[in-house]
Amino acid sequence: MSASVSPSRGPSRSVSTGFARLLLAVLPAIPTVCAVVATLVLFGAFLLVQGQHAADALGLIAEGAFGSSFAWQNTLLRAAPLMLTALCVALPAQVGLIVIGGEGALALGGLAAAVMPQYLPHATPWFIATPLMAFAGMLAGGLWISAVGALRQRRGVNETISSLLMSYIAIAVFKFLVEEPLRDPASLNKPSTLPVPDAMTVGSLPGLDVHWGLFWGVLACLAAWVLVRRSTLGFAMRVTGGNVRAARLVGLPVGGLALTACALGGGAAGLAGMFEVAAVQGSANASLLSGYGYAGILVAFAARQNPFAVIVCALMIGGIEASGSLLQRRLDLPDAATLVLQGLLFANLLAWEALGPRLAAWRVRLQAAALAAPSVSLERTHHV
Repeated sequence: MSASVSPSRGPSRSVSTGFARLLLAVLPAIPTVCAVVATLVLFGAFLLVQGQHAADALGLIAEGAFGSSFAWQNTLLRAAPLMLTALCVALPAQVGLIVIGGEGALALGGLAAAVMPQYLPHATPWFIATPLMAFAGMLAGGLWISAVGALRQRRGVNETISSLLMSYIAIAVFKFLVEEPLRDPASLNKPSTLPVPDAMTVGSLPGLDVHWGLFWGVLACLAAWVLVRRSTLGFAMRVTGGNVRAARLVGLPVGGLALTACALGGGAAGLAGMFEVAAVQGSANASLLSGYGYAGILVAFAARQNPFAVIVCALMIGGIEASGSLLQRRLDLPDAATLVLQGLLFANLLAWEALGPRLAAWRVRLQAAALAAPSVSLERTHHV
């Protein structure tokens, strides 16, 4: 007696190990790719309603983002803080927390970094002052987002709502301190803190007009990827994010893991604020609140909370933001047109998340095929 076992859905069971591994690598990107394509179609329709040619506008976006060395540097300059603020979302997401308070952590981190030089001797060298400013920014951002994790673990407060509300509180505190007790008397029209001494500012990368925040942003993303994918702590975080009850049953410190992820994410956003102060603004002022924390949410969702993919998605979103002025000059579109594009992308990312369960089922089948011998069919005839 014999029976043939054959699946009715999903990818072919007769697949080589190499091809199965390739599909495993591509599967997580499918929702993002579908979301990008759908966004371009909808944005093209939006432009047609405005009386513009979609192809011209999309071409200008590509030109403004990557069409020249100046465009590349402008994109990289915007991508640097986006990488760090995206980690404020991606790292807590590993333990199942959706934190969207990166803007507040960036503001407080930048403020702490701006104040730090005032407590240092005037002749403090940069190789001491700059790390201290970075530490102050990371500490401020990390503690602020850790409070969100503590509220979730201790009181059961929804972390998405609490992080958003605490971001508003952080921005209000930032504005009060900058405009009142920490205000530089010389800043008349634009309230700001005392300027960072020239010896303590952060310079540009060699050969580029982009500050060192880009280097540390890429390094932070790579370090976060190693932590999440190649460490015991990262494995414990992912287990907690997958099933909290199972994590507690096996004895994992769920509360400690949540606080650690929040602290690391908040520290990354605080570091972004430090670089904005020490390399771009020169002091803490209202220009620091430019929306990088909110755009970081979009970057993290586009990267599907993968720290390595955050680098690529930060470049994409940074390029879109950098192209706004070109759209305004060439097509007479408002600079906010790029915000419409980002909003459509975010909505599509959420919509295409519905593919998640089906992709997970395919992933299980492909993993089974990858473990099998190369080019051996999984359709077998069992003789009884």
